[in-house]
Amino acid sequence: MGAWGKGTLREKRPGVFEIRVAVGVDPVSGRTVQRSFWFHGALEDAEERRRELAAQFAEYRSIRRAAPFLTVGELLERWVCAQHDWRPSTWVGVRSNVKALSADPIATRRVATLRPEVVRVTMARWREAGAGVSVVSGRFRVLRSAVGWAQAESIIDRNPLRDMRGPPRPGTRMHVPEQDVLALLRLSEVLVGKAEAGLDALVSSLKALHKAEQVRLLVRLAADSGARRGELAALKFSDLDGRVLTIERGVSGEQIGPTKTKRIRRLTLGRTTVELWRASEETWSRRAEGVPFGEWVFSRDIDHQRRLTAGALGHWFAELCTEADLVGVSLHRLRHSVATFLVGRGEILRAQHRLGHRDPSTTLRNYAHALPLEDGEVADDIDVMLSGDLVPSTASRHSEVAAGTAASWFSSGPSG
Repeated sequence: MGAWGKGTLREKRPGVFEIRVAVGVDPVSGRTVQRSFWFHGALEDAEERRRELAAQFAEYRSIRRAAPFLTVGELLERWVCAQHDWRPSTWVGVRSNVKALSADPIATRRVATLRPEVVRVTMARWREAGAGVSVVSGRFRVLRSAVGWAQAESIIDRNPLRDMRGPPRPGTRMHVPEQDVLALLRLSEVLVGKAEAGLDALVSSLKALHKAEQVRLLVRLAADSGARRGELAALKFSDLDGRVLTIERGVSGEQIGPTKTKRIRRLTLGRTTVELWRASEETWSRRAEGVPFGEWVFSRDIDHQRRLTAGALGHWFAELCTEADLVGVSLHRLRHSVATFLVGRGEILRAQHRLGHRDPSTTLRNYAHALPLEDGEVADDIDVMLSGDLVPSTASRHSEVAAGTAASWFSSGPSG
């Protein structure tokens, strides 16, 4: 009931059919490997299912035949065109790395000949060309993900990079020192005062004041909440209820969507931050002068009908840092400051919640350097030991106490 190349169909008993399809070739014997599928139903439906299976495995066999000759560049092209549940910002990063890899000599190498030592030599070449840690790490992760996907999709038999350790990832996530955060807060206040003093009949002066007020709220809010830049750009006035801020959306690739972890979190803001938020909202809504007032907290427009982009939000903050003569400070580093403050107090779970990490291991992995040190007594004992001092160490004192307690117990005998 059908040509062999397109699979065979046999009715074993009324309404029950066996469909046999060639799924590949045995690499040892060279014989065709067949697989049986059972179908219950009418003959017409069984025929339709046979055609579907034949087409599916014909495509699979063509991919498998081409696999030994598949280059890294071709694999990257297939991988990036496949269906993925990536955030818009992830798409941007992946496409950038795929573009760089496709233009690299490694793109012409066959996947079948890819080895860890080849990738290590390639990464060394990138570093010699001036690529930083984050660039090398990003390209490697994309390459390994593409090869892993190919194995999962049965395009290749094994993942040659499965057990390969990646390059060092970017270093410790440095926070903004407390004195610099305070300097930014003070400067934002000063700039608001200057903008108020320069206010005249021109619209430009009003917009300058409006921007300065938003920058002041931005610094305070980022340093209090630890929210991501995309989450700050997506905030609405209705997200604040009393002192509780609900973070339920974020901006990725300048598109509004769920947060990075696709979870909603609620956190309590400081009283000063809440007072500034409410005062700013009241001032801005009054400034709109009868025009319907929008819902977005940060906006270029007086009426706040359109939200400010995440890129513009970061640019505003960068301008403030330049004015404060602070080098290397970004809006995201205020998030690290919140994390470092909480982890430094040993509050891992609270830091995890405030930052919106999926699990505490992420928080601990990124901010373990901020954990409080509790080995001071041990350090003192080692110091005494190294100095040769006759003063008994803590361990010796503990031993003497234990020995005295035992002697007392034996001399008196156990009670009862």
